[in-house]
Amino acid sequence: MNATLTLAELTSRTGLDVLDHLEREVTIPIVDGLQAQGDLLVVPVALVSGLTVPDLARWQDVPPSGIVLLRSSAGGNPHTLVADPATCRWTPDVLDPPALALGVLTATAPAYLIHPEHGATGIAPGRYAVRRQREREMGVNSGFFPGNRLIAD
Repeated sequence: MNATLTLAELTSRTGLDVLDHLEREVTIPIVDGLQAQGDLLVVPVALVSGLTVPDLARWQDVPPSGIVLLRSSAGGNPHTLVADPATCRWTPDVLDPPALALGVLTATAPAYLIHPEHGATGIAPGRYAVRRQREREMGVNSGFFPGNRLIAD
């Protein structure tokens, strides 16, 4: 996959589809920093304190057809990581003290995260943690005891 793909080209190459309201002729930007797609964050590993990948982590190559990283709580609309053969590897084997990381990817060429409602985002070569987003919520009874909850897409 090259660095100047449109959403139409990416969905055609991967066989994954997005909803009809999305503009398919838009060029997908390739980002080398922090980015969000719905309830997921893609964060350069250097920006995540405390995250480690064990030496015995199981890595898998990311195929053009993709790896589903997260499905919505209702079971639909997956976030799927896709890449050209031999350009991206993924492991869910990470140690992350706040337990937000789904895993880590290492890419030598652009990789893409596709979601039916959000379209696609491009990930520049590098090493990234893919994490769940959380939001602050007030206590159920008094409203004075804030907590955190995962964002559901």
